[in-house]
Amino acid sequence: MNLPRPQAATLAALAGLPAAAMQFAGALKSAPPLANLPFDLTVLATAALAPGLVLLAAGSRWRARAVLALPLACAGLFWLWMVVAALWSPSREVMAAKLPEAVLVAPAMLLAGLVVGGDPGARRVLAGATLALGPLIAGSIAWGLAQGQVVLGGAVGANPDLVRVQYQLAGLAIACAAGLAALRAVEARGFWRLPWLGLTALLGVAGLLPGGRAGLIALGLAVALAPAAHLWSAGRGRAALGWLGLTLAAGGLGLAVLLADPARAEGLRTLERFTGDGLAASARPVLWAEALHWTGESLPWGLGTGGFTLAAGHGERRGLYPHNHALEALVEGGLPGLLLWLGAFGGGGALLLGRLRSLPPGAAGRLVALVLPIALGAMVSTDLGNRMVWFALGLALSAGLEAEARGAVVGGGDG
Repeated sequence: MNLPRPQAATLAALAGLPAAAMQFAGALKSAPPLANLPFDLTVLATAALAPGLVLLAAGSRWRARAVLALPLACAGLFWLWMVVAALWSPSREVMAAKLPEAVLVAPAMLLAGLVVGGDPGARRVLAGATLALGPLIAGSIAWGLAQGQVVLGGAVGANPDLVRVQYQLAGLAIACAAGLAALRAVEARGFWRLPWLGLTALLGVAGLLPGGRAGLIALGLAVALAPAAHLWSAGRGRAALGWLGLTLAAGGLGLAVLLADPARAEGLRTLERFTGDGLAASARPVLWAEALHWTGESLPWGLGTGGFTLAAGHGERRGLYPHNHALEALVEGGLPGLLLWLGAFGGGGALLLGRLRSLPPGAAGRLVALVLPIALGAMVSTDLGNRMVWFALGLALSAGLEAEARGAVVGGGDG
């Protein structure tokens, strides 16, 4: 008995939809309507993604370019080095929690990003689902603030550390969606640009609510650079420069209007953290200084996987990691860790940039919108075990993959 072969659109939906839910599950958990689900949304989305990935991978013909070899090799060696570095780590609790995520979950996330980002249909579905999640998350936060269920970026009575992380993720999800909305505005013609521009502006305002400074900066960069990457990949360099100038002027004007009257900024938690005591109260400069100090003390091999918090005097508190991916690779993995991290993540960024003009229409802008906010977040937050960062690396590396459905040629782009 011959079973019917799934259609390409079905395979794309089976992979793209759960991939978006998995990537932004932390942000969805912070939304009041989804905060009390009786199950773990991350686990559910990941379980739903697994069969879709298998079917998508088996149902397509894949072609990998040689430029993928170096960053993939560096990623593999980096995971191996983290296992080796665990041998001299003074930590037991942090190391035991971080190491499985960094060497078992991370490869799976990178592979998922490669497959979903490399298939045109799955990439379109992932971008479309992310674009829909942005307004949902933004609206949920606004509704929670209005109802008194969310106070200064957190649910009433919730764990402050967990709440802070969730609302950082909400800011990144809104940033990705804003970049995709701006991209749709550039792709649209005539009157149809206005709704997309309006949605971009609304998401920009929503980015001022959660309290995540990195999320707001990522939003501005995504809105500016995702459409610019699309225009650049289409050979419209002047239009790309024009869009960059337009977004810079519009963003500067909007912030000037808000800052001119302090009453307008009241309740905009992200803006308050930029203009008030938020910058001075940030622990990041202290953590970065400690990471650099212990890097010098532990060269060339590093403190060992998970060893930073103990060395810095914070005990077995994983949340007080260096808050910078490169610094964490350096202080815990030494010079080999940093070099391998640069080969993997720097190589992924270089590959995506180098392939912008060779990607199908629309692919460049969508990949930039989905990768850039997460990349920025990795440099000011998250640790080496964070699954979102490894999935985003897979998306960046997918620029070196080409896929076509078996028995049919997938034509066109992502528009």
